[in-house]
Amino acid sequence: MKLLEGKVAVVTGGSRGIGKGIVNKLAEHGAKVVFTYVSSESAANAVAEEAASKYGVEVVAVKNDAADFAQAEKLIEDTVSRFGRIDILVNNAGITRDNLLMRMSEADWDAVIDTNLKSLFNMTKAVQRTMLKQRSGSIINLSSVVGRSGNAGQANYAASKAGAIGFTQAVARELGSRNIRCNAIAPGFIETEMTEKLDEQTKNGWIQNIPLKRAGTTEDVANTVLFLGSDLSTYISGQTINVCGAMLTN
Repeated sequence: MKLLEGKVAVVTGGSRGIGKGIVNKLAEHGAKVVFTYVSSESAANAVAEEAASKYGVEVVAVKNDAADFAQAEKLIEDTVSRFGRIDILVNNAGITRDNLLMRMSEADWDAVIDTNLKSLFNMTKAVQRTMLKQRSGSIINLSSVVGRSGNAGQANYAASKAGAIGFTQAVARELGSRNIRCNAIAPGFIETEMTEKLDEQTKNGWIQNIPLKRAGTTEDVANTVLFLGSDLSTYISGQTINVCGAMLTN
């Protein structure tokens, strides 16, 4: 059964890793998907073409920086012009610039806050007009367990992901009366292209601290996005779901 038949989704940062998994999962369940990328056009187009061919829905890759307010607005305007509506927004775009606070540059702080947190404001503000008119919509923000627990060497990243949780709660309260839901997902240690670069000792160290004794997969996160974007979760809003194998339990 396809859970998103007839729905339109926008995903930021959808060309690789968790974002790519989300794009494929939404398309698999019948949604038309527009996703953004900022660098590799060939990789993004390959993701779009493969998903469209495999699942028989429109999947569109758009070069767009969600951290830029004007670009975020244009993305939403173009999507509504093309498809007439937007049912799901997944704010997934994110970067890391890890370093101890004493060595962290202002530029690295600003880059992470702009990409990981300001983009949420830009995209949500841009999409809310459409969702208010529809009197429906699901906004899903990708946070992290680090946003709840903190992590040495990631003050900028932890701050951005903690901010995503507070932003989610505020938006859920503001827009709930119009049947617009807003939730966050906090992934733990997920196997992606980035984690593949870690040495085995580091990866095993992470896994030993996870009660389920395995890393998560992009599909674990994508399945949670699917649930929150579908009508299976119509009474869930303002929540943060940890997808972390019990790495965090609160």
